[in-house]
Amino acid sequence: MTLAVEQPPSPRPHGVHFDFDGDHDGSFIVPEMNFSGNTFRDYIAESERKNTVEEFYRKNHVNQCYDFVKKMREEYGKMSIVEMSIWECCELLNEFVDESDPDLDEPQIEHLLQTAEAIRRDYPDEDWLHLTGLIHDLGKVLLHKTFGKLPQWAVVGDTFPVGCAFDDSIVHNKYLQENPDYNNPKYNTKLGVYSEGCGLNNVLMSWGHDDYMYLVAKHNKTTLPSAGLFVIRYHSFYPLHTSGAYKYLMDDMDKENLKWLQIFNKYDLYSKSKVRVDVNKVKPYYISLIKKYFPAKLKW
Repeated sequence: MTLAVEQPPSPRPHGVHFDFDGDHDGSFIVPEMNFSGNTFRDYIAESERKNTVEEFYRKNHVNQCYDFVKKMREEYGKMSIVEMSIWECCELLNEFVDESDPDLDEPQIEHLLQTAEAIRRDYPDEDWLHLTGLIHDLGKVLLHKTFGKLPQWAVVGDTFPVGCAFDDSIVHNKYLQENPDYNNPKYNTKLGVYSEGCGLNNVLMSWGHDDYMYLVAKHNKTTLPSAGLFVIRYHSFYPLHTSGAYKYLMDDMDKENLKWLQIFNKYDLYSKSKVRVDVNKVKPYYISLIKKYFPAKLKW
């Protein structure tokens, strides 16, 4: 099948098959099945990971409330844990497999490089997007003991706004009925504590690696364009970029950046494969991009 996505503001010819060693012709091909033989993001199909994923979302939905998010943003927004380079952070992720993901059972660094390389082949002139592909999941270091060893439900998984009503498109949404905000009249209306068109930058999202990496990038004064920061912060916001929910909170800048996020999403989601990337071969290129857009050492 082929995934249709809205093109960026300045479209350009692009296209290579996701094949790191073969010939490159045509555009990115969306695979039919994930590693277990099911369609992507199928949370119902029987698989070895089905029960693990559902239990993850139960814990996530019960605990991700407005007060919890504010507490975590305040604590981790201090950037006082450690100083570390981006590549060192990438290597830390080798220790973890995402419990929320029904499509991936490989260490995280494999996914980062697969995503970045697939984008690089199709968008050779957008080096900021290549780097965004590499670093978009780096916030998952919150799972590491150095960063407090947060539980998976507080780090990974789809994200959604807190402080307003939960949308039905949120995966395993039945468990949100156990969230303390569900019956709170301050938070359970369509707009909740927000106003229409207020901009996603003014909306609190469920806490996890997306928001944390966004805060890290901003704190360390990255020169990535706003679209790159938008992708980092909202790449797990599937209710928006896949189901079209919560658009009433967006401003004009969000709408422009969403075009890039929808493009990025197919590489983030569908580049998960058993094809291996030669790390030593591609590392010099990504090190050069890191130097271009970030300081040598970041505060985390």
